[in-house]
Amino acid sequence: MENKKPTSEEINAALWAACDSFRGSIDSQGYKDYILAFLFFKYLSDKHKDKYNEFKALYSDDEELIQRKLSREPFILSPDCTFEYVVEHKNDAQLGQLLNKVFEKIEDDNKKKLSGVFGDLDFNSSSKLGDTKKRNDTLKNLIDDFNKPKLDFRPSVIGTEDIIGNAYMYLIERFAEGSGKKGGEFFTPHEISVLLAKLMQPNPGDRVYDPTCGSGSLLITVAEEVPYKKGTKIRDCSLYGQESNGGTWALAKMNMFLHEMDAAQIEWGDTINYPKLLEGDQLMKFDIVVANPPFSLDKWGYDKATADVFGRFSRGLPPKTKGDYAFILHMIESAVDKTGKVGVIVPHGVLFRGSSEKVIRQKLIEENLLEAVIGLPSNLFFGTGIPAAILIFNKGKKHQDVLFIDASKTFESGKKQNKLKEEHIQTILQAYLKFEDLEKFAHKANFKEIEENDFNLNIPRYVDIFEAEEEINLQEVKTEINSLEEKLTSVKQEINGYLKELGL
Repeated sequence: MENKKPTSEEINAALWAACDSFRGSIDSQGYKDYILAFLFFKYLSDKHKDKYNEFKALYSDDEELIQRKLSREPFILSPDCTFEYVVEHKNDAQLGQLLNKVFEKIEDDNKKKLSGVFGDLDFNSSSKLGDTKKRNDTLKNLIDDFNKPKLDFRPSVIGTEDIIGNAYMYLIERFAEGSGKKGGEFFTPHEISVLLAKLMQPNPGDRVYDPTCGSGSLLITVAEEVPYKKGTKIRDCSLYGQESNGGTWALAKMNMFLHEMDAAQIEWGDTINYPKLLEGDQLMKFDIVVANPPFSLDKWGYDKATADVFGRFSRGLPPKTKGDYAFILHMIESAVDKTGKVGVIVPHGVLFRGSSEKVIRQKLIEENLLEAVIGLPSNLFFGTGIPAAILIFNKGKKHQDVLFIDASKTFESGKKQNKLKEEHIQTILQAYLKFEDLEKFAHKANFKEIEENDFNLNIPRYVDIFEAEEEINLQEVKTEINSLEEKLTSVKQEINGYLKELGL
């Protein structure tokens, strides 16, 4: 009898249960990388197993020919680098060392694609995983957790849907939820990524870029708005990103492979100080640029910015201790001239702070680059309750107006975090697409109006959400009070009568 194909929910539950191998011994920040790397390893191994079985059926017992055919596949896995090999050796006295060798060899055999993807992951770390006995027990449990029918990732079992990529994103989001403020450093809540992706309206063939790409979820979500190339399961766009944290960069690389977006170019480095995505001696240009940069980053590179060879700060230098506009200016310079679009998530201070930020903001508006300012509800992001906004810049803007949307009350309340549901996303998106006034929600402001506000973009200046209280009829209130007083007097007299009867 053929095994029933596991559902996304069953896979997600089995993966989250696999985390029990680590819970109680190290925190989620510590074991996150082990779980996600093991998921990627299992995915590679199971795909390899499917191919091996396919070639074995074709070439019988000609092992040399089978291995030669396997060497031409996108990823190379030698027989001692498969999940089956690890299962066979799970009782090895030096299991941590064995796993390190397996993962290092996978990287070495796939240098062009996987070099550095497992980062500094150490399965033999006593500081993270305890002494040899405890470490071996933990790793053996991890292997057993992944050696379950529900976690069979072979395409012949699981099908061609993006079920593993979605499972990876599910795990990243769960880890982000449990990591507090640090969670925001590597993951943007999915519904916010969906909103931003839909606002960008990417077209087939577009180049899409995220200069602070984290684990790559926002890039992938934008790509999912683009149709597949004809006759394939490959999205008709090209993805580019850069990430400064090495461990998070590794997550992004794995994320791309798990979503079958192998061609994505994800670089590791500080985007402001050392941009890696270049064409010659110029910044590479993109049709769509999106990001959720770190809010008001201190020490973003102010000292080097004065001599920036890419001319990103010609409109002014952002404050030394707040890097928001450094990322915005980088994104704008990275967008294709005359057609490129930029969507960036920012703290509200970006909208109204003075000094050099006001100078930069004014120049961007005078150049007619700003298209929309969208205020989001508070408590949407991991580890911070502050509300944020989305700024949309458009180098192909055909009019002089800026749309302001106040979506601060458009959400579903949650215990830990508020959520944007599909209907909330559609409400915001449709308001943006209509680009017209909507009472207590959206306002189309012209240049003169913004100029009269001294280029302050604080949303309440443009969208009036004040709810007038119903006028009180004092005469009715007085009549009601008199009526209540008469009833109270009557009740008191009745009580006194009962007390007299009782001789009290």
